[in-house]
Amino acid sequence: MDGGDTQQFITFRIGDEEYGIDIMVVREIKGWAETTMIPNAPSHVRGVINLRGVVVPIFDLRARFGMGLTETTRMHVVIIVATGKRIVGLLVDAVSDIISVSPSAIRPVPEMGLPANDHFLEGLVALDDRMVTLVALSGLFGQQAAPAGGHAPDGDGSDAQKAA
Repeated sequence: MDGGDTQQFITFRIGDEEYGIDIMVVREIKGWAETTMIPNAPSHVRGVINLRGVVVPIFDLRARFGMGLTETTRMHVVIIVATGKRIVGLLVDAVSDIISVSPSAIRPVPEMGLPANDHFLEGLVALDDRMVTLVALSGLFGQQAAPAGGHAPDGDGSDAQKAA
């Protein structure tokens, strides 16, 4: 595989499944810390954190994928990503690896009769003895995503805390 013709993905786990996102959108990886809840947020939005002055919504990917809420521990990880003008955090069980993939190795998602979830998936990659599902971030932040802008009124989350 020629390095110039590959795309890199950071892989992470949710339960026994492995997923990947384009490494170019990843800004940092941090350990789980409690969030400030936002009233009326969708169940997959765990709340917000203050990341060096930027209020960042945290998406629970297990919940977003319809697998129930994550019961967080200190071992869970938040992947901070920037997509377009949005910065969001993705709550996952663990970060696994960085993989380099040729575009020709990315297979389309098979038709499963579940159109509601197709927009989350970019493709599938078979690596040795495992399959990695590539996640389309744009599909995660559609109409059902966090409140537009992903920010608290006063910038530090204290108004959101008072309302919770």
